[in-house]
Amino acid sequence: MVELYLIRHGKTYGNTLGRYIGTTDERLCQEGIAELKHCRYPQVEAVFASPMRRCRETAELLWPEREIRCISSLQECDFGVFENKNYLELKENPDYQAWVDSGGRMAFPGGERREDFQARCRKGFREVLEAVKQLGVRRAALVVHGGTIMSILEAYAWPHQEFYDWQAKNGGGYRACWKGQNKEEIRLYEVEPVGPDAGLCAGSDLR
Repeated sequence: MVELYLIRHGKTYGNTLGRYIGTTDERLCQEGIAELKHCRYPQVEAVFASPMRRCRETAELLWPEREIRCISSLQECDFGVFENKNYLELKENPDYQAWVDSGGRMAFPGGERREDFQARCRKGFREVLEAVKQLGVRRAALVVHGGTIMSILEAYAWPHQEFYDWQAKNGGGYRACWKGQNKEEIRLYEVEPVGPDAGLCAGSDLR
């Protein structure tokens, strides 16, 4: 069995303003860096990440001794014309109101359809699982984006929960167990939230 940690990147300046940060390649803000320096997560044998700077920087802070393997398809959604804007800047935009009324299911104008985004994230996750098998590791971390985590867990967590039930705060995320089934039968069990204040010591065994 493999333990997987799906961790959302640390805080960026755009996050502090509630902006939709997808393709914008922001760095961590000083507040985000300070918060991560106090995080304690278990040691892992392999670290995978979105190639966006905020994810790579988070991975480097949490597991500085590990090589970071970047998977491009784990990047956050392209929010199109909503990119780098927040609710206050968008509330008068009829396209934004239509998107809200759809429950977040409409395609982002000029951006990515939710179905395409989720399929991309799940493809990237399957790449991670294949690498985990090839490397023979028992504990691995994915440092990615909030939407990426929601897409993966909606598809593979057992028992099933919906997309928005899997939200994670910056620096937080979920622990899950994968029993090593083939890629067509992926199930993640014992999924539970973890966070920077969970009291976990580096190198500890959570089981």
